Amino acid sequence: MTAIAIEAGTDARRTALILAASQAIIGSAAPIAISMGALAGQYLLGPDKSLATAPITGFNIGVALGALPAAAIIRGMGQRGGFMTGTIVTALGGLVATSALFHGSFWLFAFGLLVIGVGGAFVQQFRFAAADNAPPPFKARAISFVLAGGIVTAILGPQIVIFTRESFAPVMFAGSFAAILPLAAVGAIILSFLRLPAKASGKVEIADNDARPLAEIVTHPRFVAALFCAVGSYALMSFVMTGAPLAMVGCGLSEDDATLGISWHVMAMFAPSFFTGSLIHRFGAERIVATGLILLIGCAIVALSGLALWQFWTSLILLGLGWNFSFIGATAMVAASYRPSEKGKVQGFHDFVLFGSVACASLMSGMVYNAWGWTMLNWMVFPVTVLCFVALGALKLTGIRKADA
Repeated sequence: MTAIAIEAGTDARRTALILAASQAIIGSAAPIAISMGALAGQYLLGPDKSLATAPITGFNIGVALGALPAAAIIRGMGQRGGFMTGTIVTALGGLVATSALFHGSFWLFAFGLLVIGVGGAFVQQFRFAAADNAPPPFKARAISFVLAGGIVTAILGPQIVIFTRESFAPVMFAGSFAAILPLAAVGAIILSFLRLPAKASGKVEIADNDARPLAEIVTHPRFVAALFCAVGSYALMSFVMTGAPLAMVGCGLSEDDATLGISWHVMAMFAPSFFTGSLIHRFGAERIVATGLILLIGCAIVALSGLALWQFWTSLILLGLGWNFSFIGATAMVAASYRPSEKGKVQGFHDFVLFGSVACASLMSGMVYNAWGWTMLNWMVFPVTVLCFVALGALKLTGIRKADA
């Protein structure tokens, strides 16, 4: 191995670790929004609770709407400047959500979560930044490093909720959303240590003369299969997870039980990231995606078996594990489907479609739960995972292992 290759690997690891630390802190806004969004929505609504999950939908819409602008801002300002801009947006969303709770405004609260989601769109770019700044053998591991930061998120976000939920009583939940402001500030400090070579900064781009049209890239069979599996696994995760706190409280469990259930879930989402990249490198992304889909089916089977606390928590853990394998695997497939000069438009398009679908799933979660209950939420896992398996099978039949990049 040459000295240049060793230095590149060291720089890639340093970048991935900084992004992982930032993910751990700034990413904690997401479990706060998800675990408290529906319950706070119920708190603000009148007798009709069918729109209780609309604030979480607002969060996911924000991530979707922010995907393309975030990619453009990062490309124009460079990764460090772009990511720090995202922390400002996240803090603004926390401020709006807190103000909405004090004013008792449901729709302002939903808008506040939408703004937090826009900030989350910048966080979602961390995984691509880690991959783009890594040599090919380290790309999948770099993605895993960043998502491993979610282990801290899994603990920090729910614990913040538990300790701050009543801090501004009688205005419930306001303290939890006010806590997003210091989280964003700490995240900005961590990101200030990010150092990237000129070619990766976003200010000096590789010439576009070898870039293919977006339509050609996104219709490539490998990209289509990767996007389909990413959307299917992430939308399912959001669909089931969004309804879980409502179902637990509706079954007589406490809000702390629901919050801790989300904590276990988020932990399971990110803990395997220490080795998911190595598994992808050894077995291939497609097999890891398939393993994740099997775990999602296991989640539904456990959830359908009963309504005890251990069944809720076990199903949420399996849901997180399934998401980790299927989503990281699909992300690795996407990262291998474009050239460096194509990354901005492909990543923005991918996340726009992904989080637009996730937003729809979170909104439907509340409606389906209100109409048919927790059981129907979990029955929906089966047809979606089958379609994802079909997409993987079609890719295998074509014999395409990588894009023509």
